[in-house]
Amino acid sequence: MLRFSALLLLFGLGPRLAAQATPPRHARLEGKWQAKAEDEIRDIMVRSDSSAQFGDQVARWRVVGDSLWITLGDGVWQVYGMKLGGDKLTLSGGDLEKPVSMRRVGPPTVRADSVAIPPPPAATERAWD
Repeated sequence: MLRFSALLLLFGLGPRLAAQATPPRHARLEGKWQAKAEDEIRDIMVRSDSSAQFGDQVARWRVVGDSLWITLGDGVWQVYGMKLGGDKLTLSGGDLEKPVSMRRVGPPTVRADSVAIPPPPAATERAWD
C-alpha cells in the first residue's frame, strides 16, 4: 500500500486507484483521463485490456460493483470507491485523504507489446488501512 501511495505521490496524483471488472463498466472506464495535481495536469491511460498507465508505471485494474481495484504487481489490490458519470470519474477511500476527480479527455492509446501488465493478485489480497 505504501509503495502504491508513493507511486501516486510521485506521479502527482496523491494516493488513488484500484480494480475487478465487468464488460459494461470496462468500456465506460477506458480512455485518456486527466487529473489536476497542484499546478500540473497528470494523464492516466485506462485500456480495455485491464491495463492503466501513468508515466512509466503500468497497473492492472478491475471494477467490482462501485469500486475500482488497482494493482501494480505487488500482490495486493488497492480498493477505491468509484463514481463514474459520463466523462467524470471520482475516486475516494482507500489510501486517499480526499476524493480525487478526473475527466476523460479522449480515447485510450494502444499499449505497446513491450509493456507488461502486472499479474492479478487473488481477490482476497486487498490492501487495508
